[in-house]
Amino acid sequence: MLSISQLSVTYADGTQALRDINLQLPGGMVGLLGPNGAGKSTLMRALACLQPPDQGQIQFAGINVLQQPQALRQQLGYLPQYFGVYPHMSCYALLLHMAILKGINNKADQKQQIEALLQLTNLSAVANKSVATFSGGMRQRFGIAQALLGNPRLLIMDEPTAGLDPAERERLHALLVHISQNKLILLSTHIVEDIENLCPFVALINQGQIVESGAVQSLLTPLQGRIWQSPLRPANAKTILSESYRFGLPLYRLLSSQQPCAEAVPAAATLQDRYFFELSHKAAAYVAA
Repeated sequence: MLSISQLSVTYADGTQALRDINLQLPGGMVGLLGPNGAGKSTLMRALACLQPPDQGQIQFAGINVLQQPQALRQQLGYLPQYFGVYPHMSCYALLLHMAILKGINNKADQKQQIEALLQLTNLSAVANKSVATFSGGMRQRFGIAQALLGNPRLLIMDEPTAGLDPAERERLHALLVHISQNKLILLSTHIVEDIENLCPFVALINQGQIVESGAVQSLLTPLQGRIWQSPLRPANAKTILSESYRFGLPLYRLLSSQQPCAEAVPAAATLQDRYFFELSHKAAAYVAA
């Protein structure tokens, strides 16, 4: 559905934010996962025709995006990580303003779409309140509502759950799954759990390059049978994928073909394991093993 080939972006100060990005993305929920500074936001902006690349091609549903940006914009919904609002405009009035900017000029269509989106995002009760007074979760739901105006086929969301409490994240997850039919929703985040909960397909990005992409289960297959969990640090530190805490106690995730220490027990591979596997450059060691 979305094809990216040899896409590179260099900023004015010489920083190469993206280097030869090649991706083939299907429809539905797709995750773009990487650490802060990996190039996720730059890629999102390039796909949204806000950041011109140095080179490369982007194709979406038969559209040459770089040659026909307006054709893509007619099918695009975009939720940046940070977005401002007019402080004295109500939720309804701001959606109406954005509908007009998107070319929805028929008053009946405006009313029907806005009321349907307010209901979908559970904002009907606060339609006449200023968006500037909304909580973080409400504002994100408003952001989704404005992005869905015009029924876009491509929805780009940059860190949509950042700053949300657990209940707000769950509500947002349910909404995203509900609207993902017959669309490509590209979800960019550094929160592994969000991708694992929502996306059957993921691309891992680091230092401006795609390090791996594919169905989540296919990315986990090389690690199955090699993941261990231990409450104690193993003597061989090279086996450590990640170190976290559970109820204040340390928990080590380990990569090894054999039991790395007496305290280690087998564990099912997770997307977070693959994420740390790539970031810690253990891929080369695994291939050589």
